[in-house]
Amino acid sequence: MNRYFQVLVLLLCSLQITAQEINATVVINSDNVAAGSNKQVYETLERSIKEYINQKKWTNNNFKQQERIQCAFVLTILDQPSSNQFVGNIQVKSARPVYNSSYLTPIFNFKDNDFSFQYTEFEILQFNKNNFESNLVSIITFYVYTILGMDADSFTSKGGTKYYRQAEDVINQAQQGNYIGWSQTDRGLTRFRLMYDILSGGYDNYRTALYNYHRKGLDIMNDDKQDAKENIAEAVQSLREIYNRRPNSLLVRTFMDSKADEIVEIFSDGPRFDADKLKEDLVKMSPLNMSKWDQIQ
Repeated sequence: MNRYFQVLVLLLCSLQITAQEINATVVINSDNVAAGSNKQVYETLERSIKEYINQKKWTNNNFKQQERIQCAFVLTILDQPSSNQFVGNIQVKSARPVYNSSYLTPIFNFKDNDFSFQYTEFEILQFNKNNFESNLVSIITFYVYTILGMDADSFTSKGGTKYYRQAEDVINQAQQGNYIGWSQTDRGLTRFRLMYDILSGGYDNYRTALYNYHRKGLDIMNDDKQDAKENIAEAVQSLREIYNRRPNSLLVRTFMDSKADEIVEIFSDGPRFDADKLKEDLVKMSPLNMSKWDQIQ
């Protein structure tokens, strides 16, 4: 009887693992923190964040193991004012598989400099949707929903709306904590600005570009490279329309941070493609990547 019970437990655990949506890598860099501080707390925190992200059921959908969204959270701690206070930045990246391929394409790449939180070693990380309790948990939760939204947008036109709305709910709740990055009045590349722009009708082209670039572009690359390139170029051109209206667009910058190397690789190989207009758009939107755009033939 015990043997059958053990088998059942293992089966249930296996089903639970494959049901999760996120497969996150978490890294904490504490090199900037003064020597002599408790370094063990960073190992505990790293493990706790990873478990919080990977073991939580974030949606009502069932994901196969190979369908889980690959992402990385890199926390750089720049200062530790007290034993349970931390200040630094967090870099968040995500990727999704390309259809009929082993290739993972980057979707999201964002560095958040408004990152401060309180954490006591071994405390349980959990999100309370009714009350603000932890800036750390709110930030992690916000970015998970953002990742889910962008992943869904890349498969279905505007398919990520419900996840963006959940991220918006996190923003509204987190404003109770008076931490920087959640308010409309905060300056810079904030979480508030990121989600406000994503949900704004003025940036619909960004979400359409995510779909066209991935579903109509990369996902058909193995079947028709010429059509795939044309659709990807059109997706980039639609971002240029955003840039023309808002030259300092956070979303355009985020897209280029994620895709610059990939775009160069796509248009430097395969069937001939007249890339003059594409290069013009890329140079205009992201001049810092000029050396990369020059590689496109």
